[in-house]
Amino acid sequence: MPRNANVFFSAVAGAAAWRRRTVSRLVHRCWRWVQDAGAVTAARPGPLRFGRIGVGTRLAFPQGTVFGEPWIHLGDHCVIGEQVTLAAGMMPGLDLGPEPVLRLGNGVVLGRGSHVVASAPVVFGDDVFCGPYVYVTSDNHSYDDTAQPVGKQWPRTAPVEIGSGSWLGSGCVILPGARLGRNVVVAAGAVVRGEVPDFAVVAGAPARIVRRWEPATGWQPPLRTPAPRPVPDGVTPRELLALRESEDPPGT
Repeated sequence: MPRNANVFFSAVAGAAAWRRRTVSRLVHRCWRWVQDAGAVTAARPGPLRFGRIGVGTRLAFPQGTVFGEPWIHLGDHCVIGEQVTLAAGMMPGLDLGPEPVLRLGNGVVLGRGSHVVASAPVVFGDDVFCGPYVYVTSDNHSYDDTAQPVGKQWPRTAPVEIGSGSWLGSGCVILPGARLGRNVVVAAGAVVRGEVPDFAVVAGAPARIVRRWEPATGWQPPLRTPAPRPVPDGVTPRELLALRESEDPPGT
């Protein structure tokens, strides 16, 4: 092939690569703009009319299914991830009375793809952090009547309460009637029902207590690793990296 043909094809390939990079940057820039414009806050509620949406609270775009907003109260500085479902009532358009049905305290984080479904009261305390795809519901299918499909039978409902400071791991399920105390840790994939005391770790399906803090003896069974040291105020990332390197033994 003549030398000038190679130059021609190289130029064409370079132009095509430049176009792909340009289009990619443009698409990502436009998507970031859409995400910012579509986010829901107290100042920019969009089509959603919550009973309360606190200062600093933000619902990322795109939102999941949201209905019964007048009976949903969101505290201050909550972070609601993409595709999170918030539902008060079994279907849109119901009158659920004078009191809120679904309440999030201040500083609650709901991870991407999580679902919170409440026809009986569901209450999150302050600073509850949830991983992605957490499912919290006050409703559960019943199967009493063997002559009817399960999906057509009236569900059982019971209030749910999640104590302040708790952490719900990815993919866990909180069933009707669950009452979690303060600073409870729910392992990923756990299925929780019933009461969980303060300062407990639960895991499994059905979930059971695998670790608990006792005032006299501390964590039982004991923690396997030491508690992490918090980063001192004012330390820069460069200083933190230098500190880490100075603590690593040679050859690691």
